[in-house]
Amino acid sequence: MYYGVDIGSTYTKIVGIDENKNIIDIKVLDTVINPDEQVKEYLKDKPIETLVATGYGRYMIQEAFDVPVISEIKAHAKGAYFFFPDVRTVIDLGGQDSKVIKVTEGGNFDNFKMNDKCAAGTGKFIEMAAAKLQIPLDEFGDFCKKANKVIQISSMCAVFAESEVISLIAKKEKPENIGYGIIDSIANRLAGMAKSIRPEDKVVFTGGGAKNSLLKELLSKKLKKEIYTPEYPQMMGAFGAALSGYEMLKGGINE
Repeated sequence: MYYGVDIGSTYTKIVGIDENKNIIDIKVLDTVINPDEQVKEYLKDKPIETLVATGYGRYMIQEAFDVPVISEIKAHAKGAYFFFPDVRTVIDLGGQDSKVIKVTEGGNFDNFKMNDKCAAGTGKFIEMAAAKLQIPLDEFGDFCKKANKVIQISSMCAVFAESEVISLIAKKEKPENIGYGIIDSIANRLAGMAKSIRPEDKVVFTGGGAKNSLLKELLSKKLKKEIYTPEYPQMMGAFGAALSGYEMLKGGINE
């Protein structure tokens, strides 16, 4: 089996693929102290042909396993291209950063825009908001579609934005209206980033944030483009890393 590990700021994702590049093993772990030890424990009995790491913690895995690494940008471009060969723009919303990637023929990239300055425009902010509003994260997008009022979340800083949410709760604003405002503010930031590098069809949305149905819907409206998501959007970085390892072994590309 060919494995990819994506150690992000919030979650560690592990994907295993077979000879036909089918995903046959998936694991998501909270990123805690010493995530390399978690990965070692999970993979200890697995039949591993190759292992490639990506994400914030990729060099930790490189040192622990003596394996190659690739950038998150390359991993997401490669993963999205596999499922959508005509993709030309990838938007990735991670735990503490967001990226817009211009993808070329063959699944490479020639430009990208990344926001890692503040968690207010990232998946972590969605998690915080869902927790504050006491809505299960996997239901948050559908719940916020019930909104009957658009509330502007103006703060560009996660700390101040959280204070805004607390203030709105104190004013007894409906949770769905607050949630809609939060998701809309993230969609605005993502759309602004995407427009700065002129997104092309087809647009693929990856990362844990892509599982939020309202965010996907709002992003599509703001970009005036259809947004596609793979079956496992959160796993695209790890999957792209696994594909890279497969290609290294098989001689498909020259890394």
